Amino acid sequence: MARRPLPRILSSGSAQIARSREIARTAADSATDVLHPLITVSRGLRKLAATARAKWAATPKERRGPTLLLVAACVLVVALMPYGPLLALVTLMGAAAWKGRERPVVKTGPDAEVARLKGLYEALVPYFSVSDDPAPLFAHGGDWSGAFTEYAFDEDGRLTRLRIAYPPYFTDGEPAARARIEQLLHAKSGRGREYRFDWDEEGNRLDLSVLPALPTTIAAQRFVTVPGETVLGFTDADAVQRTVPVVAADGTEDAPAVVWRTGPRSTEPHLLIVGQPGSGTTSLLRSIALQALPHGDVLIVEGGGTGEYACLTGRDGVLAVECGLSGSLTSLEWAAHETERRLIAANRARQAGHPAPEDTRRPLWILVDRPSVLGHLAAADGRPDPQELLEVPLRHGRAAQVTVVVAEQFDSADTLSEAVRTHTRARIVLGPAAPEEIAAVLGSEPHTTPTPQVPAGRGYARLGTGPVLRLQVPATPDPYDDGTSEAHRQAVLELLPERRTETTVAIKTVAVAAPEPAPAPRAEPDPGPAPLHAPVPAEG
Repeated sequence: MARRPLPRILSSGSAQIARSREIARTAADSATDVLHPLITVSRGLRKLAATARAKWAATPKERRGPTLLLVAACVLVVALMPYGPLLALVTLMGAAAWKGRERPVVKTGPDAEVARLKGLYEALVPYFSVSDDPAPLFAHGGDWSGAFTEYAFDEDGRLTRLRIAYPPYFTDGEPAARARIEQLLHAKSGRGREYRFDWDEEGNRLDLSVLPALPTTIAAQRFVTVPGETVLGFTDADAVQRTVPVVAADGTEDAPAVVWRTGPRSTEPHLLIVGQPGSGTTSLLRSIALQALPHGDVLIVEGGGTGEYACLTGRDGVLAVECGLSGSLTSLEWAAHETERRLIAANRARQAGHPAPEDTRRPLWILVDRPSVLGHLAAADGRPDPQELLEVPLRHGRAAQVTVVVAEQFDSADTLSEAVRTHTRARIVLGPAAPEEIAAVLGSEPHTTPTPQVPAGRGYARLGTGPVLRLQVPATPDPYDDGTSEAHRQAVLELLPERRTETTVAIKTVAVAAPEPAPAPRAEPDPGPAPLHAPVPAEG
C-alpha cells in the first residue's frame, strides 16, 4: 500500500520553524555584540558592589564610624576638585569594565569536571523531583546547567563551590530532608574536607562551599579584652563581627575571635565543655584560667587527677587546685557558701542604699574538670556527689560574680547533673563527633560537615541561642609536660602570675579548706533576680 504524501502546510512548517529559529538566534547574537560593553560594565558594577558589601560586613563595628568619615572626606575632596566628579565617574566605569571583562565560561566539553557535575546532578534527581511536575528542573538525562548556576573546582579537579537551584516544592524546612541532601553532597563531592551549606529558602537555592582549615598557630597570649570577656578561640572571618590582634607564627594579625561575656548582665554566665580524650578540653580550661586570673580568683577542681594544672598551684589569685575527693568536696562547699555570702552582702548593701562591697564584686571562677570521676568516687565512699554542691553557684552565680566552667568527656556526659545541664547556656564541643552528638550538646546541628580527623582544640561553640560556630582553641599546653614545644612553654609561663608568699598561702588555705561560717541573721527577700528566703551561713 503506497504511503500518502503529507499536506503541503505540514511539510513546509518544519522548514519555516527552523528558519525562524535561525533568524531569532542571529538577532540575539547581534544584540549581544552591540550591548557587550554595557553588559561588561554592568557585570563589573555588580561585582564591585558585592565586594564593597563584603568589606563592610567584615569591618568591625568600632571601625565603621571612622571608615564612613574617611569615605565622606574623600567624596568631598573629589567633589571640590576641578573635573573631580567626571574623573571619578570615568575611573569607576574603567574599574567596572576591568572587573567585568571575564565572562563566566560554561564548560560543555567531555572533561572530568563536567562528568562530575553530571553525576552529581543525576544523584540529586530522586530528591528534587516528583512525578507530577510537568517541567522538572531535575530529571534523569536532563540539563544540569539549569540546576547548577555557579561552580568552581580546585587544581586537582575537586569541587570547591557550587550553587544549586532546587524546585520550590522541596521540603527545605524539614531538618531531615536537608540532612539527606547535605549527606549526599558530602559523599559525592569528596570526603575528608569540611563543607558549609547555606540554605536560601526564599530563593530556593543551596550554596555549598569548602571551608579552609582554621589556623592552629595561635598560642596562649594576653588578648585585648576588657574585664568580663574571655576569648574561647577563633573562627571564620564571616561568622563574627569582632577581631582581636594576635601574635601567630606568621606575625601579628587580626583574627576573628569567639568572645564569651560573663558577669551580672550576661545571658550565658556558665560554660559546659564536652569532648573526646585528647581533644583539648584541659587546654581550654587552662586558657580560661590564665585569662581570668588578672581580674579575679580561680578555684580548680581536677577529677582526672593527672596533674594538668600543677603550673597554677600556689600562684597569686589561684585559691586552690584540688585533685582528691576530700579536698574537692571541701572547696566546692566553700564555693557554695561564698556564693551565698556574696548574695547576702549585696542584698544588705542594696537595701541600705550603698554599693556592693568590694569583696563581692571580684569575679570568682570555679573550673571543674571531669566531675564524673569525682562523682563515682563519692558514690563508692558514700559521700554526696560534687555536682550537687555546684547547684548554688550555677543558680545564683551570675548575681554573685561567680562563673562555673565544667569540662566532661562524651562517654560520661550522661552523668552530668540536671543543674549543670540547665544553667550552662554556653556550650563547646571539641574533637571528632557525629552531627547527632554535636546537636545533643549544642542544641543545634552545625551548618558544616564534621571531619573525622581534626587537630587538638578543634570543635564547635554556641553561646546561648546564637549560631553554631567553628572553633579553634588557642594552644595552651601544660608547660611542665616534656612533649610541649619550647615556644608554647614560654608563652604559658609568661602568663602565669607570681607565686604567693608562705603567709598568703597559709591564709588562703585556711579560708578555702577549713571555713568556719558563723550563723547570719535572716535576710529580707531580695527583689532582684536571685532572692534568698532562708537563713544561710555566711563565710567569715
